[in-house]
Amino acid sequence: MLRPGQCYHIYNRGNNKERIFVDDQDYLNFLKRFKLALFGNPGFDSSRNRIRIKPLPEGAFNILCYCLMPNHYHFLIRQNTVKGIDRLIAKVTTSYAKYFNLRYGFIGNLFQDRFKAKHVDNDSYLTYLSAYIHNNPVDPSNYSYSSFKDYLGIRQGRLCDKSLILGIFGNDVERYRKFVVGYNNTYEEKIKSYLFEE
Repeated sequence: MLRPGQCYHIYNRGNNKERIFVDDQDYLNFLKRFKLALFGNPGFDSSRNRIRIKPLPEGAFNILCYCLMPNHYHFLIRQNTVKGIDRLIAKVTTSYAKYFNLRYGFIGNLFQDRFKAKHVDNDSYLTYLSAYIHNNPVDPSNYSYSSFKDYLGIRQGRLCDKSLILGIFGNDVERYRKFVVGYNNTYEEKIKSYLFEE
């Protein structure tokens, strides 16, 4: 059961481990759907762009960090109200699957089953998990489809709320950067119960 005031590691991958993102347009379209679901966008003509996502109540969720990889995604999300994360993920992934199938002429399920969620119950695990998520790509500092560039101040994205994780590091961006870059198997051992088989 997903509960208010709690953080969750959210994960899913493509059906049969197939790609869910083929090019830049796909990654950007997925993130755009998250932004519309979380914040809406009065200046965005969703009817012209075939995106039909009604925003959820403001402040219902905080995206703490994320990483999109070619055949899977990771999100660290704080649920702030009784509205469950399942509503957010269903809105985004259903809309994105329709876009993807239309674009590539596919039929059927894009994602493997329902998304998976693991409850993250303390700040230590939260920080290690954020490092794990940001280290999915080989070169995290130069990867465009994760929130790490936002944490480093290289990009000013509005999807992520960095305050909780950076606050644990005394709002010291360089300290957090070193923590993520120093990621190793010891970190993974500490948080193995919060990870998923990929």
